[in-house]
Amino acid sequence: MAISARNQLPGTVTSIATGEVMAEVEVAVGEHRIVSVITRRSVEELGLSQGDKVTVVIKSTEVMLAKD
Repeated sequence: MAISARNQLPGTVTSIATGEVMAEVEVAVGEHRIVSVITRRSVEELGLSQGDKVTVVIKSTEVMLAKD
């Protein structure tokens, strides 16, 4: 699948919490965790489950940075 988004991070699904309509999917990207809220239908159509290898695609008009 070709996609124009430049921010693509490979990771592993660590948990999925599903509700009636939405689902919260947590993905481990190295030492970091990224949480995505998607529809339950998307989880089902993608066949997502814990341990799956996925690519987190971040497409945003605004990215904030904080300096330690």
